[in-house]
Formats: sequence, structure tokens, C-alpha cells
Amino acid sequence: MPLVLASASPRRLDLLRQIGIEPAAVLPADIDEAPLKAELPRQHAERLALAKAEAVALLRPDAPVLAADTVVAVGRRILPKTEAEGEARRCLDLLSGRRHRVHGGVALALPDGRRLVRVVETVVAFKVLSDEEKAAYLASGEWRGKAGGYAIQGRAAVLVRWLQGSYSNVVGLPLFEVAGMLRGVGYPA
Repeated sequence: MPLVLASASPRRLDLLRQIGIEPAAVLPADIDEAPLKAELPRQHAERLALAKAEAVALLRPDAPVLAADTVVAVGRRILPKTEAEGEARRCLDLLSGRRHRVHGGVALALPDGRRLVRVVETVVAFKVLSDEEKAAYLASGEWRGKAGGYAIQGRAAVLVRWLQGSYSNVVGLPLFEVAGMLRGVGYPA
């Protein structure tokens, strides 16, 4: 059964490979990822993961399609996937010294029409960041394209005081839940 990964994220592909899963194809989904009005972070992660899976399932109806989306939120506020340094700075300012939640939406679209969706939540606490720490992180450029403006698997690891829940969820794919979903439909995981 050839698995298709509906993601452009090299981190998601690396995470799957970490647990011995090699997708037969990687096809990023082209969807609008803007939050809907009054959409909560958990709902946003779930909706985007399912929309990505369904978009790619139209292209590959013969294979199971795995899709995911990572949403970083402070309260009800969804933080952007940062593209500009000012945007990343605002995220770091907001995350400094406080807890936030990472909602990982995962969807599996099966050839028989079934859709399985899970949302995994991880709580992350940042240390209070000095201006120098913020400037150094921004200078690294690692924040570019990252939800909430940071990559926990990179230099931002030293900014995190603690986390509760799935570390791989914060990187981009909750492996425990993904493996369980795949095993549940007969895929060797």
C-alpha cells in the first residue's frame, strides 16, 4: 500500500523516516491556510490537515494520503508561519517567558473514502528572552516559514524551558499518533 505524504516540509519526511516509513510520493497540497473568522487554533489545525489530505487524495485516489498542519497559539491567538523578520520578532516577544500550545493536526485520507483526523496538543514554555537572545535567533534565519517563528529542533531548543506532550508534534508530526493511525488501517508502522 503506497503512502503519499501531503507536505512540503522536509521535517515531516525526516520524522516519518525516523520511524521507518518511506512514502511512495511526496505531494504538497496547495490550499489557503488563512484562519477563518473566529476559528480556534485546534479547529484550524484539524481543518487544514483534512483539507490538505483531501486535496492530495483527489490527485492520488489509489493511495492513503497523510497530511498534517502545525498551529502555534497563545490563548486563542494563532501565530503566523513567519516570513518576515518583524513578524518573527513579534512572535518571540509574545512567546518570551510564557506558555503556548502547539496543535498538530493529522489527517489520513483512505482510498475507500474514509477520513481519519486527530489533533495533538503540546504545551511549550519559553524562558524570558533577552534582547540579545532574540537578535541572535533572528539573525540565524531559522524562524523563516516556521509556525510561531521558531524551530524547536534547531537553535530554539535553548529557548524552551520545558514542554508537556509530544516533542515530535512541535517539530511537525506527532509520531505516536501517526503510527497508531497507520497501524489501525493495516499499514505497517
